[in-house]
Amino acid sequence: MEEKIEKILNFMRDENYVPMKAKEMAALLMVPKNDHMKFQEVLSKLESDMKIQKNRKNQYILVEEKYIEGIYKSQANGFGFVVPIHSELEEIYIAKENSKNCFSNDVVLVQIIKEKQDGFHAEGRVVKIKKHEKDTLVGTFEKSRNFGFVVADDKKIAEDIFISKKNFGGAKNQDKVVVKITRYPEKNKKAEGKIIEVLGNINQAGVDMLSLVKEYKLPYEFPEPVLEEARKIESKPSKEEIEKRVDFRKKAIYTIDGETAKDLDDAIWVGKSENGNYLLDVHIADVSHYVKEDSLLDKEALQRGTSIYMLDRVIPMLPKELSNGICSLNAGEDRLTLSCSMEIDPKGNVISSDIYKAVICVKKRMSYTQVQKILDEEDEEILTEYKEDIENFKLMAELAQILKEKRQEKGYLNLDIPESQVILDDKGYAIDVMQYETTFAHEIIEQFMLLANETVAERFYWLEAPFIYRVHEDPDIEKVEELNKFLYNFGYKIKVKEDKVYPKEFAKILEEVKGTEQEKIISNFILHTLKVARYEAENKGHFGIASNYYCHFTSPIRRYPDLFIHRIISKYLSSEYNLKEEEKEKYDHEAEEYAKQSSEREKIATKVERDSIDIKKAEYMSKKIGEEFEGMVSNVTSFGVFVELENTIEGLIRFENLGDDYYNYDDQHKILIGERTGNIFRIGDKIKVRLIEANKTLRRISFQWIEENQKEE
Repeated sequence: MEEKIEKILNFMRDENYVPMKAKEMAALLMVPKNDHMKFQEVLSKLESDMKIQKNRKNQYILVEEKYIEGIYKSQANGFGFVVPIHSELEEIYIAKENSKNCFSNDVVLVQIIKEKQDGFHAEGRVVKIKKHEKDTLVGTFEKSRNFGFVVADDKKIAEDIFISKKNFGGAKNQDKVVVKITRYPEKNKKAEGKIIEVLGNINQAGVDMLSLVKEYKLPYEFPEPVLEEARKIESKPSKEEIEKRVDFRKKAIYTIDGETAKDLDDAIWVGKSENGNYLLDVHIADVSHYVKEDSLLDKEALQRGTSIYMLDRVIPMLPKELSNGICSLNAGEDRLTLSCSMEIDPKGNVISSDIYKAVICVKKRMSYTQVQKILDEEDEEILTEYKEDIENFKLMAELAQILKEKRQEKGYLNLDIPESQVILDDKGYAIDVMQYETTFAHEIIEQFMLLANETVAERFYWLEAPFIYRVHEDPDIEKVEELNKFLYNFGYKIKVKEDKVYPKEFAKILEEVKGTEQEKIISNFILHTLKVARYEAENKGHFGIASNYYCHFTSPIRRYPDLFIHRIISKYLSSEYNLKEEEKEKYDHEAEEYAKQSSEREKIATKVERDSIDIKKAEYMSKKIGEEFEGMVSNVTSFGVFVELENTIEGLIRFENLGDDYYNYDDQHKILIGERTGNIFRIGDKIKVRLIEANKTLRRISFQWIEENQKEE
């Protein structure tokens, strides 16, 4: 089609061209009669892209203006940005009045009305909405006598959806609903819709999480043919398959996971050789043996991309028959693995490595809590129960510490930001929120998995194999400069050498702030300065772990890239590292396609998981309206002050809740200064607040500053 498009445009650009109708143009271009329909399709495409248009006489003319195609990203305040699709241009600012009432993620055409200058974005006007991203929304139904509205859960959709009485669909006031949009918003008219599903009352147990499932259109159930395929897979490895593999069933192999984990895809063994080197085996479930290429299971796994964890439920990548059954490395059961063995010297360098198919039988299923108690040597009951395993875990800890120290020397960014742990009751309501505790037992698994991922990535990089890498590129220098403005307040600075920044610069600061009150805040700001890691078919290194080669090899039960590279590794092993060129070409193409798909699915999973936590945090705090808390200022913005409590819950103090004063925002130093009182709010300040709002629908928590803690310069 591209060739035909260019031919028509060149014809119309000719100085002798005069406006003409489609038939006239087809005749002059000598388009065969049986191709007239296709010719009209090309004209329609050009018209849709606003490269040509019809005049009053239905004749085609060239559009003089140059329009940019992009994805509209709306903000909660009504304005938005357009991210160009086919252009290297930066995102374009769109004022609310210039947005044509489009929704977030709509594909639009934009006309530039103000060029980029003085650090400000170029400004644009949406001239055409090419494609609406959403035709359904999830929201809360607000009923009146003869009509109603649905308030969208998506905070970026500020406009309510009008519902006529005939389209209530049995919904009651304050029900969570799925609404189909029947008319998109225009100039002075609201969007209209029809309720197609009632999820339940907003306060009903489980409705909040079900709303997320519907909002993000998550594949909550597996299609029956996929389940049928999963049920046909054998529940035990066959003798024939076991005989083909390296047999490790007599070795003391362990899994170490959280207490409630059911999909156990990694197991470890550590030993020591006579020359003083460490021996590490990382055994990963051989999921690719069961999930065959192009099978229904494989296609479904690719579509899902990743498992999603939502506090009260998991939306798995694979059916439980596989994820909790034959693919899970359950203790005492023979399991097939793809394994990586490494010999490591006392300085943490990998001296040699090998990758092969194996069969294992996990000796014991351990939890992080149990392993940490063994290492702490304080719980007599645990020490007695695991008497014969103690030396194995001590050796693991010894090697993990060596690997950690070596990684830190390279500039590994140990962003020790506490995660939230939300405790639910048996009905699914939030009853507590706290910091998720990590111990050195977690570090053991992290260090071993990191090393296996690096070792596998490096080997297949040098083989020039089709592969999916985990990529984390260097941060933008402009963002580093912004970070330095913030760090200046604490006496720190990231050094930039010839427009290049190194992980060690970040690592130094993280080490210096360790254990201080500012650690969490500085770690958070550094995290937001870094780029988001993604999957790519091309190796570009991983800035965050200061590694030249990195991939995801260790979780094929819950991540598709891991499953794909297991398939590639298996192909190389079975062909004795001699893959045919046509196969390489095929898998190269798939690697690019699957990396992109997996990155997109990962973004959605991350959003869902964050939203589920935010909803439950607001639910938990909704019972504490009016209570007072001590917190720390975690961010200062032009619209208010963010405060984080010790239990990881964060809320906003808007200007109107900062007392009787007018505040000026100093962007350079990230502070607010009161004009009348001289009160100053800085990141890191400890202040007292009162909870005034906790809205789980809007996923919003609001505080009021208690003025007796006012700060003076």
